[in-house]
Order: sequence, then structure tokens, then C-alpha cells
Amino acid sequence: MNFIYFIDSILKTNNEDISIYLNIFSKILKIVVVFIVIKILSRILNAIISKMVERRKHSKLPVDERKLNTLSAVLKNVIRYTIYFIGVMIILDILGVNTNSIIATAGIGGLAISFGAQSLVKDIITGFFILFEDQFSVGDYIQIGDFEGIVVEMGIRVTKIRDFSGELHIIPNGNISIVTNKSRGPMSSYVDVRIPYEEDVDRAIRIIEEACEKVKENNDTILEGPSVLGITDLGDSGINIKIIAKTEPMNQWALERQLRKEIKKAFDAENIQIAYPKLIIQDRNSRG
Repeated sequence: MNFIYFIDSILKTNNEDISIYLNIFSKILKIVVVFIVIKILSRILNAIISKMVERRKHSKLPVDERKLNTLSAVLKNVIRYTIYFIGVMIILDILGVNTNSIIATAGIGGLAISFGAQSLVKDIITGFFILFEDQFSVGDYIQIGDFEGIVVEMGIRVTKIRDFSGELHIIPNGNISIVTNKSRGPMSSYVDVRIPYEEDVDRAIRIIEEACEKVKENNDTILEGPSVLGITDLGDSGINIKIIAKTEPMNQWALERQLRKEIKKAFDAENIQIAYPKLIIQDRNSRG
């Protein structure tokens, strides 16, 4: 009986109602198709950009891979926003919204919107200047204000850096005023060794130089040195001897650790002590 009632209700439905249902269904279908096309087109364009970047990396001409990765990320963001904007306009047109009036109104309301979107515009403009001036790239170790870490993503609005503790800092590009890039050019490694006043300084320096030569033979990232500068401080607990070297970016800390290790091993082998604070207590009763 229910089935017969359902068929009867369909037969009694007039043509106007049927056309309304068909129109709604048609619009829903078109919107779904637009979403699918946007998704497919976005993936295709991203794949093309990735393929072009990979091809450029494997070319015979020298390239900066970090800069290529940064350009790739920014291009993908721009394309994604552009495709989404076009898709939204098409969907509004399907729903019967006059998109021409929206675009015209945008020109009139642009002034009002600009006051509320000044920070957004500033972020985008600064992001493009950072990119084209090549201030830093994905993979660089940088410091922005109180935050420092490796750049993991550069967008047209924000920059993301991850510090050594694993925390991800998301910084609007408009807030970036001073950047310290610690990944460009040779980096310096500094090691201070403090020995007691009782030790033979010349002998200690000679042993340090031998340890530095040993490190240099086993480290391909060293560009200059390591060199013993000599005595740089006469402290309360001992004599300070400084070692300096230049190395490839991001290898300076590893080189410092390696130098300290080899110097400590050499001092142990030669029975040379490392200075440390000492407290001398004098017994008054022991005076003659």
C-alpha cells in the first residue's frame, strides 16, 4: 500500500514542482562537479610545478635547491588561492548570485576593506619582498626576533620555523623586520680551553694544535683552521686559550663539540689538567 501511495503522489505532482526539484538537483550536481574540478586542477598544477622543480634540480646548471623549494611552495599557494577564488565565483553564479555586481561592489568597498585588511596586505607584500630579495629560503637556519630555528615553510602570508626543541613558530611576514640568517656563507666555531696557572702554557698550546690537526684531517666540512689564537684571558681560575675555525653552514656546533672532545682526550693522555674554580681554606691554628 505504501508503494502504491508513493507512486500516486508522484503522479499527482504537477510539472512545476518537478521542474523545481530538477533545477535544485541540477545546481547541486554542478556545484559538486566544480568542487571535483577544482581539486583535480589543483593537484595537476601542483604536480607540474613539482616536476619542473625536480627537473631544474637535476639540470647541469648550478641551482640553489632551497630557493627552488621556496619558489615552489609560494607558487602552489598562489595557484591554490586563485583556483579557489575562481571556483567560489562559479558556484555563486550557479546559485544565481550576480557576480558582476559583487566585483563592482568590491571596487567600492575596497577602501573600507583595506582598513581592516592592512595587516594582511602588509604580510603578503613583505612575503614577496622576502622571496625576491632572497633574504632566506626553506631549510635556512634563521633568527627572527626572539625566535630562531630552521625554515620549514614560506608562504605569501606567514613564515614557519621550527626550533631545536621541536616547537613550530608561525610568524606573519608583516612582523618580520630584522632577520639574521645563520646559513649563508662560512660559519665560525669558537672553543675556549681554560688551563691552570701551574701548567706549561707552551706545551698546552702545542698539544691543542696537534688535536686541531687531527680534527681537520677527519672533518670535510672545515673551510679554515682550526687555529689556536693564543691566550685571550687571565681569569680567576686559570688561563683561557681560544681556538677558532670556519666551517660550512649548520656544522659549526658539531665542529665545536668535536674539538672539545679531542682536546680533552689529548689533555688526559698528556696529564694536563683543565682549570676549575678552587677554594683554599687556611687554618689559623696551623700558623707558626
